Amino acid sequence: MLASPWKNTLQLTPGIFFLLALLYVGQQLLIPLCFALLISLILFPMTRWLEEKGWPKILSILASMSLLMVLLSGLVILLVKQFSQFLNRWPRMQVKLETAISDAAHNTGTLLGFSDLEKQEWINSMIQNFTEYLLNWLPQSLYRAGINLVLILLVPFYIILMLYYRRMLVEALHGFIKQWSFEQLKEILDDSIHTYFRFIKGMTLVYLIVGILNSIGLALIGIPNAILFGFIASILTFIPYVGISIGALLPITISWLIYDSLWYPVAVIATFVFIQILEANIIFPIVVGHQLKINALAAILIIVFGGLLWGAAGMVLFLPFVAILKLVIDKVNKEHPFATLLQA
Repeated sequence: MLASPWKNTLQLTPGIFFLLALLYVGQQLLIPLCFALLISLILFPMTRWLEEKGWPKILSILASMSLLMVLLSGLVILLVKQFSQFLNRWPRMQVKLETAISDAAHNTGTLLGFSDLEKQEWINSMIQNFTEYLLNWLPQSLYRAGINLVLILLVPFYIILMLYYRRMLVEALHGFIKQWSFEQLKEILDDSIHTYFRFIKGMTLVYLIVGILNSIGLALIGIPNAILFGFIASILTFIPYVGISIGALLPITISWLIYDSLWYPVAVIATFVFIQILEANIIFPIVVGHQLKINALAAILIIVFGGLLWGAAGMVLFLPFVAILKLVIDKVNKEHPFATLLQA
């Protein structure tokens, strides 16, 4: 006879596999809906506050959306300007990068005992294969980008409709969860949404502070487009430990290409390490606290799993949804094993 927990796990296994298959097959529909849901949770407190002030529901929703769009547009414009400046510098750096790749291939060929003719043929073959791969990859990428653009354009409409029909959605959810009364469910959701809103507000401030510190550090070293690289690295810190390393790769490469010295890449690494320690031990605990903090092992596994299932979108989406689920479980039963596994 199987013990009760194992028996319950086996009973849930078909449902888990069905859910995973549904998430994978329906990702083009579910990804925009999930982004819309997360943004709706962020906008809900402001929307309700405006409604309590006497604003009509639709105007409250549109005002909240407009404020968010203005803030995001300002950030995008700043980063686009920085990126255009980077593109203007790219041709000069490209020559040095191509020379470095050619030298590396030449030295590798020498170590392998290739003749000069064989080394040249090998380099030409590498360039030709890369070009063919790029030509095959580009149309497919443009096609996927076009589909993703259409799906992204639907997100604002989903947000407006979710906020407008939120009571109906809660009533539908109550139909699936009968063990709580409607008022209990509403109270749990309200508390969870407000906690998540405060968390996102805190995280936005953390990203802003870290982005500014990164930009100042890179500018002092002499790295061009410091704001662009500083904020890219700041945003990538949502991936524990790994994100800051990925964000540092580009400024490290740029510093090496521009200055042709190892001291500049070392200075970039030291700057990012110092700011990462500062963020983890001082900035995050003070600004955000640990209410929605998930331990590093669980966070990395969730991000990797999300990436395997939904690609880059899954890496962004899965962690906040699991954090929200943990928050709801904490409200209901803090001793639940799931909450224990995620606890920081």
